[in-house]
Amino acid sequence: MAELRFIVDTEEPVSVKTFLRGRNGISARLLAKLKHREGGITCNGQPIRSIDTVRAGDVLVLDMGESAAAEPNPSLHAPIVYENASLVVFDKPAGMPVHESHGHRGDTLANLFAHLYPELSFRPINRLDKDTSGLCLVAKDAHSANLLQGSCAKVYFAVAEGVTDEVGTIDAPIARERESVILRCVRADGRPSVTHFRRIAENGRYSLAEVRLETGRTHQIRVHFAYIGHPLAGDDMYGGSTADISRQALHCGRLTFRLPLTGEEVTVEADLPEDIRALI
Repeated sequence: MAELRFIVDTEEPVSVKTFLRGRNGISARLLAKLKHREGGITCNGQPIRSIDTVRAGDVLVLDMGESAAAEPNPSLHAPIVYENASLVVFDKPAGMPVHESHGHRGDTLANLFAHLYPELSFRPINRLDKDTSGLCLVAKDAHSANLLQGSCAKVYFAVAEGVTDEVGTIDAPIARERESVILRCVRADGRPSVTHFRRIAENGRYSLAEVRLETGRTHQIRVHFAYIGHPLAGDDMYGGSTADISRQALHCGRLTFRLPLTGEEVTVEADLPEDIRALI
């Protein structure tokens, strides 16, 4: 069963609530959930209330155990590139959805996670499209998820058709295509969307670009590169050709985040998969 352990280090006695919320970033929502769970918070092995007082040297333990919602599937595989007690980073292959949906039951990263960590809930911090490969950060508990949200810096690598500018910024609002649930487009009444890119290789037919996002709109990289006349290779949804690759040539290759318990900055990387490397 997953747990978070804290050693009280305050000079003066404080309430459990003050120590956990003010010093360690436990959210009010999580604290309320733990209060109503039998044995949710213990001090030196004994149940304790959030209004009770703790002193230097006391050991607080939060029971974070939760049941996984997805059905475990031991036949799935995605390499683990980093892991500790708070989180795990997978190198998700193309073709594997992150979440289950109407058309995908049992073949997702959530199903793999349920197999590997049957006592935990699936809490992905960054979400990738089914056919986008690369790094996916998953928190192992609600506290870690709360601290990681919004603090994960992502670098993508995309292969676009043609020869792009060496560097560029695409600042164009993105909206839902009026007749579609899935498609997005650039439109004046869309939400502000900004994409920065740097070309790092080209062979006349394709360009490999390092991409960073200021905003995180659905299909943002795919829509923006199509908008400037360089759709991603394989992305037939937005005008790209599938002649040389059967999925959009997009890969999340670098993640930088701070560890929830120590604040240490960590950067992890995943090499380009072979189908993208072959284009360049």
